[in-house]
Amino acid sequence: MVVDPAIIPHNEAQRIAAVRRYDILDTPPDGMFDRITALAARRFDVPISIISVVDKDRIWFKSHHGLSAQQIGRDAGLCASAILSDAPHVLRNAKVDPRALANPLVAGDFGLRFYAGVPLRTGDGFNLGTMCIIDKKARPISQGQIDDLHDLASIVMDQLELRLSARQAVSRAEIMAREIDHRVMNSLQFVAGLLTMQSRSPGLLDPASQLEMAALRVQAVARVHRHFYLEDTGENVSCLTYLQRLCADLSGILERPIEVRGDQGTIPTTLIQPVGLLVNELVTNAAKHGDGLINVSYRVNANKRVLTICDRGEGLPHGFDVETARTGLGMRVISALTKQLNGQLTATVNPEGQGACFVIAFPG
Repeated sequence: MVVDPAIIPHNEAQRIAAVRRYDILDTPPDGMFDRITALAARRFDVPISIISVVDKDRIWFKSHHGLSAQQIGRDAGLCASAILSDAPHVLRNAKVDPRALANPLVAGDFGLRFYAGVPLRTGDGFNLGTMCIIDKKARPISQGQIDDLHDLASIVMDQLELRLSARQAVSRAEIMAREIDHRVMNSLQFVAGLLTMQSRSPGLLDPASQLEMAALRVQAVARVHRHFYLEDTGENVSCLTYLQRLCADLSGILERPIEVRGDQGTIPTTLIQPVGLLVNELVTNAAKHGDGLINVSYRVNANKRVLTICDRGEGLPHGFDVETARTGLGMRVISALTKQLNGQLTATVNPEGQGACFVIAFPG
C-alpha cells in the first residue's frame, strides 16, 4: 500500500520511532483505554469514539467504542491528517468540507459526517495518533468540548507514559540483576584466585596468620564493592568520586590521612574492581611502610589514565625493581590487577620528598 505523501509528517521517521518506543501496536484490549472511549462517547453524545495510533501504512485502534473494526488503511483515515498538526482536527460537516470530500469514509457507505480529533502528543513532540470522536450526522462542537477532548488525550498519554516508565524500570532491574550476578561471580573468582596465590607463596605463615590474611583480602574485595554500589549503576562510573569515597573509608580503618586528587571523568564499570583493589592494596602497603600523609592521584591524559599512590616513608630499597619484587604475595596481587587493566606498573621516588610512589598507567 502506498501512503499519500500529503498525510506524511515531515518528521515521519522519528515519529515512527516514537510509536515503536511505546510498544503499544497490536497489544490486547485494555480496560483503562476502553473506559476513556466510553466516557468520551457519553460526554459528547456520539456513537463512536476511538484512541488511534498511526502506523506506517495503517491506523490501528487501541480502543474503539461503537466500532467493530480494529484498524483501517492510513489513506482512508482522518487520523492520519489529524497528526499533521498540534491543533484539533475538526470536521463539523464532512459532506461539504473540502478537506474530506474524497475520503472513502465520507463518500462511501460508512457515511461519516462529523469528526473531531486531538493528537496524542509525546513529551518530546511527536504525534502518535489521536483521541477522536465520530458521528454519522453533522453537528457543532464548542470550544469547551474541544478542551475536554484535549484533557482526555492527555489522560491517554499519561497512561502511555506510565506504562513506558514501568517497562523501562523492569528492564533496568533485569539488566542490573544480571550485572550484579556477573560482578558477584567475578568477585568470588578473584577471592579464589587470591587464596590460591596465597597458598602457593613461599615462606608460609602459621595457619592462624594465614586465615587472618585471607580474611583481610576478602574484606578488601567487599570494601571495594560496597563503595562501587553507592555510585551510579550505569555502564560508566566516576572514578575520582569512587576513589575519594573508598579512601575516606580506608583512612578511618588505617588511621592515616589520605589525600585524593585528580581529574573528573568516567570509566567503564568493568574497570572499577581492579582499580579499587589496586588502591586498597597500595594504600594499605603505604600505611605499613610509610609515615604521615598518603597521596592518591588519578589523572586522565588523552587515551591514558594514570593512578599514583605515594607515601612519606623511607623510600624504596636500593636496587628495587617491580619485576623482581613480584615474588612477594602483595606485589603478585598488584601485578595481577595491573594486568587486568592492560596497564604498566612502575615505582619511583616520591617527588615531594621522602618516600615512594607506585604508578599504574592504563588505557581507557
